[in-house]
Amino acid sequence: MNPRFTLRVLSKDDVRRAVSMARAIEIVKGAFAQLSAGKAVVPIRTQLPVARHQGVTLFMPAYLNETDDLGVKIVSVFPRNLEQGLPTIFALVVVVEAGTGRPIAAMDGTYLTALRTGAASGAATDLLARPDAHVVAVFGAGTQGRTQLEAVCQVRDIHRAWVFDTNMEAAARYAGEMRGRGGRIPADVRVASSPAEAVREADVICTATTSTAPVFADSDLRPGVHINAIGAFTPQMQEIPVETVRRARVVVDSREACWAEAGDLIIPRDRGLISESHIDAELGEVVAGVKPGRASANEVTLFKSVGNAVQDVSVAREVLVQAERSGLGVEVAL
Repeated sequence: MNPRFTLRVLSKDDVRRAVSMARAIEIVKGAFAQLSAGKAVVPIRTQLPVARHQGVTLFMPAYLNETDDLGVKIVSVFPRNLEQGLPTIFALVVVVEAGTGRPIAAMDGTYLTALRTGAASGAATDLLARPDAHVVAVFGAGTQGRTQLEAVCQVRDIHRAWVFDTNMEAAARYAGEMRGRGGRIPADVRVASSPAEAVREADVICTATTSTAPVFADSDLRPGVHINAIGAFTPQMQEIPVETVRRARVVVDSREACWAEAGDLIIPRDRGLISESHIDAELGEVVAGVKPGRASANEVTLFKSVGNAVQDVSVAREVLVQAERSGLGVEVAL
């Protein structure tokens, strides 16, 4: 007789309850350290364009040798969903038991994607931003923009936050919602009327858009600013001015993935303005102490991330561990 196996199914609320942003930041740091040390197997994600609907579905598997985490994320990015009142991103994460290959959990990956992406920026901010950073600017008032602010506030004492979005109503909703979050998020969350207003006093900038052109001007940046650029994940997309990329110390989640997907770096490289040696470090190298963090108060640092499956799989595994302890989710017989 064949044994019956169960799959734990976890909702967005289950994922949110299972792992805090602070915990996710520490998990992601460890995952990036494994990635940079060659202790993770992560194929370049498969992109399946859906041209008819101007979207793309991505398949992202990973195995982390040191922690024995195995899984895959399926994520769809469909910007036109906004016209229907739907989120731009939908995702599902499947956790696989490394010892047997048995799927053991399936969970909402939409919030998990925002959580782990925010956590990556939190980790980068912790390692690269000035210790006295107090003002943050967020470009993009969607789900990703919310966890970007949450993560930065976990690692720095933020007094004021600015948000800019081409949709001013969305920016106003964002500001109202984030003001009421409490915790480490400041009550002073303001809507910027222009990109220049957003960045002029910012010590940390997070860009979380689907833009194909720079979202701010290099000349408006303060000395010593740290930038988390997480929105441009195809060679055609671009959020950061070429001038900023050229003068910044660039740290990435994965060299291989960024040179395959990150328009913010590919565009200036293809124009002959930077070479591939312009990437100074992977974040995992900074976590491990192989490469240094911030070198000076006036240094401009840029963390460029296209997202890596080690983030999803490591955080998803922790979600499952905490869900089992707390009885979260529903077990389904297979």
